[in-house]
Amino acid sequence: MTKPCLGPLPPPAFVPAAIPPRACDCHAHVFGPYTQFPLADERSYTPPENPVTRFIEQLDATGFARGVVVTASVYGTDNRSLVDALRQAPTRLRGVAVIDGSTSEAELDSLTLHGVRGARFNLYQEHGQKVYRNGAGLDDLRALAPRLAARGWHAQIWVHAPDLPELAPTLRALSIPLVVDHMGRMNVSRGTDDAGFQTLVALLADGAAWTKISGADRISATGAPYEDVFAFEAAILAANPDHVVWGSDWPHVNYFESARMPDDGTLIEHFLRAVPDAASRQAILVSNPARLYDFPL
Repeated sequence: MTKPCLGPLPPPAFVPAAIPPRACDCHAHVFGPYTQFPLADERSYTPPENPVTRFIEQLDATGFARGVVVTASVYGTDNRSLVDALRQAPTRLRGVAVIDGSTSEAELDSLTLHGVRGARFNLYQEHGQKVYRNGAGLDDLRALAPRLAARGWHAQIWVHAPDLPELAPTLRALSIPLVVDHMGRMNVSRGTDDAGFQTLVALLADGAAWTKISGADRISATGAPYEDVFAFEAAILAANPDHVVWGSDWPHVNYFESARMPDDGTLIEHFLRAVPDAASRQAILVSNPARLYDFPL
């Protein structure tokens, strides 16, 4: 049994006027109800229940019309909680599933019908060791790429940026859209000239990958309002603003100290400061997610 992590803070009590209509929060997880959708026995953390009804409340409170739910590693390849969420809000939500080579064609077709538009692959390592249990890896990605491409899906890659230089040739050869989670989970102390971060920038500039401006709270060395992350976000936007989306990472799993739990209002304000012009905000929050996740414009 893993140590239970904290739940999110209450939704902020304001809706920023700068959030445009049809804005999309492109990275969140839902958990439970556990009587219906129990966690995997083998898992890296134990989150509290936060079912899709709470995520919808979070979207409403923050002024976001749309959201993307990503199956978390604590569910392994069990996507039932994800599908249930998509069924409850089919016009507002899209999904990113976790699948492996055993996933049947019929299951892939069913996931597509319910609004899944991508599959997540866990390539995240530290010191050569996999950080999170469960999920699908690089071999699964290679094997599944043609099946994803046939359905118009993308591959969402959870990877540590320092590993990207070695992985980039393999990723480029897959010939399917790639989305690098959380800006590559950079350590800001390495700086924007870091070879791994520059590989991410090159993948963006070439149109070979997308990324999510998300997780500033997890990479900042200074804490809220995460000003030491601005330089990385600026480099990403300069490389290819048409391949960038934003995600809250709600409900912020794997926090165990209340003082470190991010406030979603602060995260939104951070984004608005990182992207000050209305046209870029419209692209990142509305137009780009519509293309990537198949929402109507």
